[in-house]
Amino acid sequence: MKENISILGAGSWGTTLAVLLSKKEDLNVSLWSPFKNEVEQILSAGENKTFLPSVKIPQSLFVTSDLSRALASNIIIIATPVEYLRPTLRKIKQTGMPLKGKIFLSVMKGIEIKSLLRPSEILKNELSLAAGQIAVLSGPTIAKEVAAGIPTVATVASYVCANAKRIQKIFKDTPLRVYTHKDLKGIETAGALKNVIAIACGISDGLGFGTNTKSAIICRGLKEMVRFAKSFKINESAFLGISGIGDLCTTCFSQFSRNRFVGEEIGRGRTLKEVLGGMKMVAEGVTTAKSVYKLSRMRKIDMPITNEIYSVLYEGKSAKQAVRDLMSRPLKAE
Repeated sequence: MKENISILGAGSWGTTLAVLLSKKEDLNVSLWSPFKNEVEQILSAGENKTFLPSVKIPQSLFVTSDLSRALASNIIIIATPVEYLRPTLRKIKQTGMPLKGKIFLSVMKGIEIKSLLRPSEILKNELSLAAGQIAVLSGPTIAKEVAAGIPTVATVASYVCANAKRIQKIFKDTPLRVYTHKDLKGIETAGALKNVIAIACGISDGLGFGTNTKSAIICRGLKEMVRFAKSFKINESAFLGISGIGDLCTTCFSQFSRNRFVGEEIGRGRTLKEVLGGMKMVAEGVTTAKSVYKLSRMRKIDMPITNEIYSVLYEGKSAKQAVRDLMSRPLKAE
């Protein structure tokens, strides 16, 4: 019997997952967008020209703006930006569809600014889901590369091992090899924090610095990520694997990384408003930087790189001054 899967969110990553999975004969796959004009454009062009141009949409993929139809699936993949998650979940509640027994897979990477909650926590609260109904997928998965069939890996975490294995199975025989993990909180936190460090690496690129600088940022940035995790009693093992150092390296080095791009443009002298105004896609690290900064201050976590990124993004500090302040900090042992 075929597994029914729906992806909510027709951005670059949601569309990529829909294309990837709809090529499998053992799956029925739907892609949902709340915008009828977006659905019509995808159907008429045979591709998502806005978010994933030049990638053909398979005829087997059902594209719809009918949320009730999408919610009929057994596995619901949530691929909206974190800032749009609550409105989407409230639309789900309004349908009145029964959600018991369904698995909700979050592929989002961020922390909500107002509540300082992770996507899985928002999912659980808004939809009154059992913890075991929620899973998280994260890893070095630049959408453009995955859509092109370039091999990579990711990690799926759930508090119910059988559900993680069920998600793992749907990606079998695709270019995305998925490993299972028990630490949902760790996997999700690592995926959010790495975007902040990617902005720092982008700033380094924009200032014309080299590989030494970027490697130093990644190394010290990972230290901050682990320090943050320990404050929340998260085991550091998740940060040393695919969704931690693996995803961190990809986001910091890839020419297709939105967060690295934002940092690079700021390093070249543009303002955050100017950069975001010219982007169609969402760079989650911009809002996550504010969330992580707030949490680090509340819990007294030492996160110097994050602090400087916050100052550059939200307080008008120059990138060059941020570098000078980082380099002039008191000397210490590693």
